[in-house]
Amino acid sequence: MDFLPTSIEQYVQQHSSAEMEILAELSRETQAKVLRPRMLSGHIQGIFLQMISKLVQPKRILEIGTYTGYSAICLAQGLQKDGLIHTIDVNDELESMIRRYIEKAGLTNKISLHMGNALNIIPIINETWDLVFIDADKENYLNYYNLVFEKVRSGGLIIADNVLWSGKVLDEKENDSETAAIREFNQHIHEDARVEHLLLPLRDGLMIIRKK
Repeated sequence: MDFLPTSIEQYVQQHSSAEMEILAELSRETQAKVLRPRMLSGHIQGIFLQMISKLVQPKRILEIGTYTGYSAICLAQGLQKDGLIHTIDVNDELESMIRRYIEKAGLTNKISLHMGNALNIIPIINETWDLVFIDADKENYLNYYNLVFEKVRSGGLIIADNVLWSGKVLDEKENDSETAAIREFNQHIHEDARVEHLLLPLRDGLMIIRKK
């Protein structure tokens, strides 16, 4: 999922805002203790999410796929004073770690964690979304998109991670369910007249979608 040469990646990090101390600590613990640490948003993508949130100044954010909480903490940086993130994850083994870092970041009143199947949880959260971040099981990306779309305000953003899927989207020999789902999602967004969109080649690819 790393498309840039290492030297360029290092230069980018050296010339971008520093990683918040709490995020660096969370990253280290994730790398040391949690399976598949590559799922972590990381320094540069984290700064991007912070910047997008600060530009949008959202009141309500939905995150689908919390992992260890890195991206939720990033997104929280741009919330309005009375803003709130609802973040959903299915892996209850990570719950204590997520809650510990939310507390250490001083965001217990800003981040509401839901554990369970997002397909069941999303319909019962009665909010209008300014910003949605999708970073969960790839087979359900299109289902998540369809579930949230009507609750996203006009001018609101939906961001989907991993839309380049380590370059597999371009390999005709790759036809596993996850790759096929990402291809279908990308094509659906490209053909959806209700939105403006940009596939941004940042890390593993971010689809930036603005609802008209």
